[in-house]
Amino acid sequence: MSVLVFLEQSGGKFHRMSWEALAAASELGGTVYGVTIGEAGEAASKPMAALHTIADPLLAGYSADGFTSALEQLIRAKQPRFVVFPHTYQVRDFGPKLATRFGRVFLSDAVKLGPDGVTRQLFQGKLNAGFTFPSEGPIFVSVQAGAYRGDALPAGSPAVEPFAVSIEASVIRAKSEEPFRESARAVDLTAAEIIVSVGRGIKEKENIPMVEELAAALGGELAASRPICDNGWLPMERQVGSSGQTVAPKVYIAIGISGAIQHQVGMKGSKAIVAINKDADAPIFEIADYGIVGDLFEVVPALTEAVKKAKGG
Repeated sequence: MSVLVFLEQSGGKFHRMSWEALAAASELGGTVYGVTIGEAGEAASKPMAALHTIADPLLAGYSADGFTSALEQLIRAKQPRFVVFPHTYQVRDFGPKLATRFGRVFLSDAVKLGPDGVTRQLFQGKLNAGFTFPSEGPIFVSVQAGAYRGDALPAGSPAVEPFAVSIEASVIRAKSEEPFRESARAVDLTAAEIIVSVGRGIKEKENIPMVEELAAALGGELAASRPICDNGWLPMERQVGSSGQTVAPKVYIAIGISGAIQHQVGMKGSKAIVAINKDADAPIFEIADYGIVGDLFEVVPALTEAVKKAKGG
């Protein structure tokens, strides 16, 4: 059985979720192959049997038509049982289109992959649902951000094998423009290794700088739960949760956040979760690795000072 993993890159930089998809694919028990549109780059040091690279002038800029056509040709030539993707915005755009070329559905945002089926979450993570596969392939599935540890992959040395595709200009019906960029102050929380997130327990907007100081001391990013952003206390780009960003940092510190399921969906893949809340029964403690039950207005300043002292500041 063979497994093909799509490794997304932009400007020579691979999306971190590509490595998470690779980690998920390795649990399917088959021979894992990778494919990327562009140069091999960092992917040439990852654990795969082979890495297929696709290069064509018509694929220099992203288009759903171009990527679908190129990957369809590879899949028909290699006939993998599974095709695994990271659940990125780009994949959400062309993944279902690609699966339809084979008369298949696209199983998106899976949290667990196995040779006989996948697990997806329903109703914003309140329920887990199992989906089984048809007897024949290919099976198309994307992996939820943070569901697997991409940073724990061992080193590898796959054979890099260029794959030639034939694409006519007429196939690409949409012309790519410059990648969309948000305002200059926008932040990509998915790239942060440390996130300090604040919830409604902060009480007032004027108290947020106290949490921001802790984030700065740790060298991390400031984030928030939905109520904080809905109130306009922090920009929406810093919201974590089902209606915000999905993150998986090395350390996630939840301050004054009760831990409703809508928030947990966005951060439960964090490597270490630290919760600070005065309510010992808050749901956030159910998924926290470390918990502090206490008044955040006492705990946070003390923690900030301890961090600064440890760093010699």
